[in-house]
Amino acid sequence: MALLSGVKAAFHRPSTEENHSAPAVVDAHSERTDKDGVTDDAAAVNDGRDGRSEPDHPADNLQRGVQEVEAVTMTWSKTTLIAVFCNIWLLYLVNAFQNAILGSLLPYVTSDFESHSLLNVIYVVAGSMTAAVFIPLSKILDLWGRAEGFAIMVTFSTLGLILMASCNGIAMFCAAYVFYNLGFTGMTYCIDVITADSSKLKNRGLAYAFTSSPFMITAFAGPKAAEDFLEHINWRWGFGCFSIIFPIVALPLYFVLKLHRRKAQKEGVLLDEKSGRTWSETIWYYIVEFDALGVLLFSSGLTVFLLPFTLAGEAPNGWASDYVIAMIVVGFVVLCAFGLYEWFLAPKPMLTYSMLSDRTVVGTCMLCISYQISYYCWAHYFTSFLQAVNNLTVAQAGYVDNTFSVVSGVLLFIVGFAIRKTGHFKWLLYIAVPLYVLAQGLMIYFRRPNQSVGYLIMCEVFISIGGSTFIIIQQVAILAAVDHQYVAVALSLLNVVGTTGGAIGATISGSIWTNTFRKALIRYLPESALPDLDSIYGDLETQLLFKVGSPERLAIQEAYGYAQTRMLAAGTSFMVLAFVGVLLMRNINVAKISQTKGTVF
Repeated sequence: MALLSGVKAAFHRPSTEENHSAPAVVDAHSERTDKDGVTDDAAAVNDGRDGRSEPDHPADNLQRGVQEVEAVTMTWSKTTLIAVFCNIWLLYLVNAFQNAILGSLLPYVTSDFESHSLLNVIYVVAGSMTAAVFIPLSKILDLWGRAEGFAIMVTFSTLGLILMASCNGIAMFCAAYVFYNLGFTGMTYCIDVITADSSKLKNRGLAYAFTSSPFMITAFAGPKAAEDFLEHINWRWGFGCFSIIFPIVALPLYFVLKLHRRKAQKEGVLLDEKSGRTWSETIWYYIVEFDALGVLLFSSGLTVFLLPFTLAGEAPNGWASDYVIAMIVVGFVVLCAFGLYEWFLAPKPMLTYSMLSDRTVVGTCMLCISYQISYYCWAHYFTSFLQAVNNLTVAQAGYVDNTFSVVSGVLLFIVGFAIRKTGHFKWLLYIAVPLYVLAQGLMIYFRRPNQSVGYLIMCEVFISIGGSTFIIIQQVAILAAVDHQYVAVALSLLNVVGTTGGAIGATISGSIWTNTFRKALIRYLPESALPDLDSIYGDLETQLLFKVGSPERLAIQEAYGYAQTRMLAAGTSFMVLAFVGVLLMRNINVAKISQTKGTVF
């Protein structure tokens, strides 16, 4: 009851006496950097209670997209705010359902094209391309508006679903997955920004917990639905049906933002924009603002650099292959060129120096990238392991794999409420990081043949407690370090780091897989099965055809255990960076920071 009353009390429209926020401090970093030993560093930031009345329109020095969203929150009602959060919840429900189905179907999609070993290649390409999109997307949100950026990402998501449902080869599916991943990840990012715009900083953990709670529902429904698609229809309809459902659920949020922006203009809260630029000047303006050359260099360099680590195992001469060496060198050079261009030449660099030099931002990014690398070093082959080694069905493997979703659905609310009540978040990391490292270390021992599934679930529960705590605190921490007009950029930086970390983790996983699993199969398989080595290596369904207890199945299980323990060991080692990141973060009191205006949660 106390939790419900706290959430209910958070929804209110502030009166004139409550919300006297003046234009927020533009560069909060410089005022807080020297308060290393103070627990309430955030007191240096204007808390919005300096005695001045709130202006009747957003500050003129804000970017247009930020002005628009502030005008929207200043004109909509409490009922509209609640409706927006409910729509966001439904969007997350559809996204979570689709993700749960995709996670169970993807090994069978790649196996259908005899490319199960290329599973990580798809993730690496999609992750690398998606990582490069967040910064220009944040520019779209800040310059054009939240509604426009959201609509673009919904279009990409829908296109990706349609292409995945209709693809006829692994190359086309990989391209379709890039569109899908870019769209859904970008859409989630847009919703996170809108959630931040619609909530107070001290309530933001609760807001993110509420919008993320559908994952708890789909943890069981998704894998079962995936199994039914495989058995009774086909995997294509697992994607095709959502290409119809998703746009319908997404439209209301777009129209609410557009209609209330128009309402704000009519009421005079949002002043008309006067650019005075010609068409050619407008095109050049957006090329500069979006840092088009920097985006191109970053996305191409990251993709070209990471791919060889996954492909080397199947190259004719392994790591000595000409194109493997060439891709690593070219990718590294392009990434260096990107860094030099951003530092010396870019008119509007992706990220400002003041943000990158803030120790809370740096520490949060270190925690994020170490967690993402650590997790994705082993996660992509986990459901395949559960089916081949523990003889679980598609649905049962999905249930185990979605332990994180069930645990986080409850724990996120607890973490969000703890932040709201105490005003601080750093103390939670002193519990979560050691627990996560312990759980993943235990998984190294239990991720082998002849181990109980119960122990795997136990480790998954502990990993979920740590991981879900990271997710909430990362978002709250990086937003506590910046002003409202930098919310989109700060979250884009966090997403770039996280997505890049996921791509690096998938690359490490793919490199370990291609260099251990095949060799282990050769070592363990009986000679009679060696002629079928390629099909066993590249097709999960072929692996499952061998009877449990047969020499071939036992060999496959040993090979999985050999590869998985090395993936987990590599992932656990990266968590050392997480401890450093936590020590760097300031113990900011989020209850003393006012970022948003109007009717917010």
